[in-house]
Amino acid sequence: MLGAVVVSAGVAVTVTLLTPPRYAASVTFFISTRGTEVTQAFQGGQFAQDRVKSYVDVLTSNRLAQAMVADGSGSSAEEIQESISAQVVPDTVLVEATVTDENRARALALTQSLAAEFPKLITTLETPPGSKVPTVGVQIIAEPKLADAPVSPQPVRNVGLGLALGLIVGVGAAALRESLDSTIRGPEALSAAASAPVLSAIPFDAKAEKSPLITEGSAQSKRAEAMRQLRTNLQFVNVDRPVRSFVVTSAMAHEGKSSTVCNLGIAFAEAGRRVCIIDADLRRPKIDEYLNLEGAAGLTDVLAGRANVRDVVQPWGKSGLWVLPSGYVPPNPSELLGSGNMADLLTALAAAFDVIIIDTPPVLPVTDAAVMSTLADGCLLVTRHGKTTTSQATAAAQAITAVGAKLHGCILSMVPAKGAGSYTYYTYGYTENSDAKSAESVAPPVPAKPFPARAPQPSPQAVTRPVPVTPVQPTPVQPTPVQPTPVQPGPSSPAPPVTPGRGQSGGARHLRGVDPEQTAVLPAPHTYHPDRAVYEGTATVRPNGTGNGHTSYGDDVRRRR
Repeated sequence: MLGAVVVSAGVAVTVTLLTPPRYAASVTFFISTRGTEVTQAFQGGQFAQDRVKSYVDVLTSNRLAQAMVADGSGSSAEEIQESISAQVVPDTVLVEATVTDENRARALALTQSLAAEFPKLITTLETPPGSKVPTVGVQIIAEPKLADAPVSPQPVRNVGLGLALGLIVGVGAAALRESLDSTIRGPEALSAAASAPVLSAIPFDAKAEKSPLITEGSAQSKRAEAMRQLRTNLQFVNVDRPVRSFVVTSAMAHEGKSSTVCNLGIAFAEAGRRVCIIDADLRRPKIDEYLNLEGAAGLTDVLAGRANVRDVVQPWGKSGLWVLPSGYVPPNPSELLGSGNMADLLTALAAAFDVIIIDTPPVLPVTDAAVMSTLADGCLLVTRHGKTTTSQATAAAQAITAVGAKLHGCILSMVPAKGAGSYTYYTYGYTENSDAKSAESVAPPVPAKPFPARAPQPSPQAVTRPVPVTPVQPTPVQPTPVQPTPVQPGPSSPAPPVTPGRGQSGGARHLRGVDPEQTAVLPAPHTYHPDRAVYEGTATVRPNGTGNGHTSYGDDVRRRR
């Protein structure tokens, strides 16, 4: 609406500036009839009032214009005719004629010519045949006079009309858009469409595209507060039976699903929970990209029986967050996710973690999310403000509940910062004088729950990353509840390849469960990944004062992936 008003006002100003000024001069005539007696005078007045209406047409006629051309006005008859306007003064026998022109002097000259020629023309027209006396007389009662200022353009009037027109167009366009817009634009609309409560409204943040994680900004930011609100609400979605595993999905793509999974996992971990994020979006995995982790090996390897979960789950941050990447993209993701191995994996992870958050593809295009929803304790539906339509939200909720899964609630993402449907309309945030200034969580960091130790096993033969050609048939396995060894987590950078018998500085930071400030001999098998691959073998770590340690690798080191 504001745009329409601004555009209309701009057009009005432009037209005003581009329109050349026009000047006006006017003259007034008195029309009378011949009559000496009172009765004749009265009847003549009535006749004059009726007659005067016809004189307006005479003033704007081509015949008068031709007479003015002959008078030496210097303009054509058509130009003169277009420049003359006339009107009757109401309830009188007065006629006012006005001449406008872009030249002040010419406007006055044309008016003077009109004042001279009009009475002559009326005398000719109103003189009966055979008589020399006209029945109507025309007298000038106001001599030709030039206006002090141009009569056009009128800036104030033009801009006012432009603003009024823009306001009308804007209001109409807004009303039309509102009537035609079927997208979700508020928690109430989302709750009604999905028949489920809205657990959180996540505000739009222009920096989120480059910095999607809440740890990359202030702990008092609106996004971080929205995630804490979501974390709190999830703890009360089922008071009778604690909900520990969530499937997070959306109606369609690009609605903020994966970033919500990452930030929700971080929020739970900062509260002291042991959290595992599973990237089960085997079609477009994003979790490893958001968290800067290696995603070549992960969930698909575990489900296909090629790896144990303890070998591919990765720590992140300092608060007990672990991530199981997607692994390679298989040709049959729905079958893998619905297999018995997936159910067994969730059971094993539930023994080691407090909260399990599962990222899945959108529920409307594919069935993966619906399949996974039946294995978890419940499902969360992410929708995007101004993008997800009411029908899409309804269809997504129905797709989840149709398979017998529990839809615990919805999340509205990218909510604008202002307006009746905005984030601040529904929440109460921090003030500028808040004493909480730290960007770190106030919850003390706690290590992840360790996996149970396993007896040493012979190092497996090196395998290469499989290239799927046919659908993978999951191999039944008996998953062992496993727990990761406490580490100093954090994203790692690539290091040189491992050479048996050789040492390298900084290698200890890639070894799982190794303190680079203490000398340690790691017996085979021990898994480490200095070059973003996975090796097994013996390594000796000695402190070198850099905080990273110096690592020597044994001759039994071999590459697994």
